[in-house]
Amino acid sequence: MHVGRKSCWRQLQASFFRLLCLIPTGFPVRSVDMQRATDNITIRQGDTAIIRCYVDDKVSKVAWLNRSNIIFAGEDKWSLDPRVGLVTKGQLEYSLRIQKVDVYDEGSYTCSIQTKQQPKTSQVYLIVQVPATIYKVSEDIIVNEGSNVTLSCLASGRPDPLITWRLLNPSAEPLDGEEYLDIIGIMRNQAGRYECKASNDVATPDVKYVNVVVNYPPSIRKTQSSEPPVGRLGTLQCEAAAVPTPEFEWYRDDKRLSNTQGINIQILGGNTILMIANVTEEDYGNYTCVASNRLGAQSSSVFLYRPGTGRDINGSACASLSLWLLLASFACLFFKC
Repeated sequence: MHVGRKSCWRQLQASFFRLLCLIPTGFPVRSVDMQRATDNITIRQGDTAIIRCYVDDKVSKVAWLNRSNIIFAGEDKWSLDPRVGLVTKGQLEYSLRIQKVDVYDEGSYTCSIQTKQQPKTSQVYLIVQVPATIYKVSEDIIVNEGSNVTLSCLASGRPDPLITWRLLNPSAEPLDGEEYLDIIGIMRNQAGRYECKASNDVATPDVKYVNVVVNYPPSIRKTQSSEPPVGRLGTLQCEAAAVPTPEFEWYRDDKRLSNTQGINIQILGGNTILMIANVTEEDYGNYTCVASNRLGAQSSSVFLYRPGTGRDINGSACASLSLWLLLASFACLFFKC
């Protein structure tokens, strides 16, 4: 196969140099420097390529070819491509210029020389690189916890781009995945913004994002009991985590509580507070906070203790205590306690 290619190239050369004989000799050219081996020129898509050819005074005819197509014969332009031109500095250079290079310009270019002794050629292979571009990426999705998720990120470029994934949480560590990122049994802590990056060192990497929302049933994280004296404001607190955001209900025994005279229920996202104005002896006891969404529900007991009988009423609510105290202050003004 290799021998056949050489034979084919020699036949092409012979045909071309027969054609060179028809070219006028008015163009002052010099013989090409043939000491160097065939070169590769790497150029980015959209840039201008200069393919060099230097000559001396022993030349009678010169031309540029791309594969088997004649581009220039002497100063006569045979190509119809307006992007192609000659670079001639005095009588020392006979170089080819291609503006706004595209992928179809890639290939072999030959500077062919006819001297009195023998024909000579200098070949250059033009390699066109294309920046990485992401042309298709998964849309934002909402899934239930435990589901299997596949995110896709398809990119093109020359050379082929490398695709990497990250979950943009505080660590933002790389994830195992290329065009497709598989997440088996996704958990709530895997929700967030996923970054797909395509890079091939030709230009700045292309980056796209996919937002993943993971639904899960409510989980009550902390409660806050209290032990107000009779006649003062009593506050019970309940906090739950859930996606979608949970709805809250308060119960005393089997009776659902609502905003009535003396009772005020506030809900802020995943937090709720039950406020009882002018606490009486009958108000002391066990209350139930219920958090629910379409995936499930969870309940927890919260206590309104008589002063001095409360056990661990502080729970783990220290982080949000100031918020509850602020709400309680507003409620106190509302109920005039």
